[in-house]
Amino acid sequence: MHRRTFLKQAAFLFTTANMTLPLSFAKTILPAKDHAEDFDYHIKDRLIKKRLFNKVYAEDIFLDKKLLPVLDASLARLKKMQKTVGHGNFCLLNFDDALKIGKSYSAVGAFSKKELDFLEMIFYSRVNEYGFLGEKPIKSITGKIIKKKVQKIHYTGNYLYRGKPVEMYGRIKKEVGDDVILTSGVRSVMKQFLLFLNKAKKSRGNLSMASRSLAPPGYSFHGVGDFDVGKKGYGIYNFTEKFTKTDVYKKLTDLGYLKFRYERNNNLGVRFEPWHIEVV
Repeated sequence: MHRRTFLKQAAFLFTTANMTLPLSFAKTILPAKDHAEDFDYHIKDRLIKKRLFNKVYAEDIFLDKKLLPVLDASLARLKKMQKTVGHGNFCLLNFDDALKIGKSYSAVGAFSKKELDFLEMIFYSRVNEYGFLGEKPIKSITGKIIKKKVQKIHYTGNYLYRGKPVEMYGRIKKEVGDDVILTSGVRSVMKQFLLFLNKAKKSRGNLSMASRSLAPPGYSFHGVGDFDVGKKGYGIYNFTEKFTKTDVYKKLTDLGYLKFRYERNNNLGVRFEPWHIEVV
């Protein structure tokens, strides 16, 4: 059976009783195996998926095709909003303020009911259904980042939480040198929505593929303290395993700063992130 021929209606946890958009999944049913063989199969399957995270697999879960236009509209509005408020401010923007900005700026426009229902559905969905097994540090879609608790890091366009994250980044800069740079700091729920939905769009609605690349909204520890670093001038390669070949990575490893939240061959369904600094 082709993966797109079988639709599975998922059950979701919502905060409102007015959700009108169902999330349908496309999935292949695998033949039964004995328990030992099945366990071995799933271990190997998980390892392969994390290494080849951008490939499509038979078990991958897709958005219903009817929801793809809503995905496109929601993502386009988020991009307009980021352009309007600026990259740094968008990283701190909470859900309630985003609604107000949408209504106040014609260049952005108000979120439609379908878009709002869609965002709530994505945030409160059971992400383990499509393969992400990490913790959820931000429980509510309206979770806020208190601006007094964060500090803008000069020359990076990013913020870090005051206290341990800022102190740790300061030590890293001092001990590793000027070649290291903050590539991603505090991320609000809205910022994580933009990143996750952008990946979902590129993968044609494949939520499993998107979640292998980055945490779904609410599940990113960037919202509570973690941050990413890279080598200055290395660009997008800082977010690939090529980063492990740099002198910055070697120094971070030797100094003990790299305690991987998403280590190689992890059990959370996420690709290896050698650039991610675990703080919390």
